[in-house]
Amino acid sequence: MRLPSELRLDVEDAPAEANVEVLPNGLEAFNESRWPGHQKWRPIAVFARERETIVAGLAGETYAGWLFIRYLWVSDVLRRKGVGRQLMGAAERRAAERGCHSAWVDTFSFQAPGFYQKLGYAPFGELDYPPDFKRIFLKKRLGDPKFKSAATKAKPDATKSKPSATESKLGATKSK
Repeated sequence: MRLPSELRLDVEDAPAEANVEVLPNGLEAFNESRWPGHQKWRPIAVFARERETIVAGLAGETYAGWLFIRYLWVSDVLRRKGVGRQLMGAAERRAAERGCHSAWVDTFSFQAPGFYQKLGYAPFGELDYPPDFKRIFLKKRLGDPKFKSAATKAKPDATKSKPSATESKLGATKSK
């Protein structure tokens, strides 16, 4: 099938942000026409900072009752110290405040599927990423009593010596 003669297709490797923004705006207008009053897209981010430097963080969106975690990164020196759990817990709590009932995330098999599963996320799909990897999609029902808020499960590492400024700040927010 051919395009109407007044149209052309432009494939762009570096599209202007304003051009890309037309797409979600048009899609949202369509969705609102079919699903009036649904929860709108809202960005969400949680950052751990040492002074002004971001040393860990989470970014995503909430939409129509779901939290989508687009990025979760923890610097090497802070891994396995409960920082990821605290980032996840803070995002989950904010999502629940926004009326979200569930969350989803995707991760590669060499990244953190076990981490998310320990927080109550269950796989619901996967894609092969040759040569040897998988992209795994996981979801979680927020407020599930079997999995308390991720931040409440963080445990201090007894083998640490003096905590960094970031670790001290994060430790001060842990539930006891």
